[in-house]
Amino acid sequence: MSGCCPPSRSAPSSVAAADRGAATNAEGLLVLPGGTFRMGTADKDGFPEDHEGPVREVTVPSFAIDAYAVTNARFGEFVDATGYRTEAENYGWTYVFAKFVPAGLRKISPRPEQTPWWCGVSGAYWRAPEGPGSDVGESGDHPVVHVSWNDAVAYCAWAGRRLPTEVEWEYAARGGLDQARYPWGDELTPGGEHRCNIWQGRFPVRDTAEDGYSGTAPVDAYQPNGFGLYNTSGNVWEWCADWFDEAQSSRAMRGGSYLCHDSYCNRYRVAARTANTPDSSSGNLGFRTVADV
Repeated sequence: MSGCCPPSRSAPSSVAAADRGAATNAEGLLVLPGGTFRMGTADKDGFPEDHEGPVREVTVPSFAIDAYAVTNARFGEFVDATGYRTEAENYGWTYVFAKFVPAGLRKISPRPEQTPWWCGVSGAYWRAPEGPGSDVGESGDHPVVHVSWNDAVAYCAWAGRRLPTEVEWEYAARGGLDQARYPWGDELTPGGEHRCNIWQGRFPVRDTAEDGYSGTAPVDAYQPNGFGLYNTSGNVWEWCADWFDEAQSSRAMRGGSYLCHDSYCNRYRVAARTANTPDSSSGNLGFRTVADV
């Protein structure tokens, strides 16, 4: 995988709700009625190697889903209640985008050869997202990051939820639109308005932050889609329940992140997908939850 897609923990340089068509249940989840939709894409700008296609009709039963990605505040409640330690803490390091790493720490942090804009930072984890001395501060409403698939599953077990399947995720992310590129339509910035948190400028050296954010944005930034979900394009990648392919070595991730840019990684399209190993984590990878109804 390339660009904003976070490297796996086994990379060579590793270190030691707005209601817009969906009801809300008692737990604050959006209840989506089941239906049939056209999943996947034949987009000429897509990535066939990611198995984005073919376009096919899929029927999904009713389910409930978070309007937002899980926040630092919500994940903190889980950790405080259970004493859970994330895999980043147990391994002692996680991947941080180089721009956010202090210069002194950046010099001593190993980087994957293929994606040198990622630093394997010792001591970084969800509560210290940029390494020792950093904290989430006033970012309680931002998506939690540096969580592995295994961490997300542990949270779900505590919360009585589960991770969405890719079918559920894409159905919800489309917001009722048929084969649109984005949750709001086919144009990235209709009328010049930014609708998601991605990279503007020349990657990886300069992000102009024309969309209002450099790094993560609050989970309720921008407008929700037709089902009431926020930030299903950009901001942070979101873990899904499924294996990425038949090899069953990596789990699927959806939605793109604040590091995505059309010049190299336009995976903020609704049908786009990528993957990582279940123990991997990074500063642009989070999750949202679902529940059966």
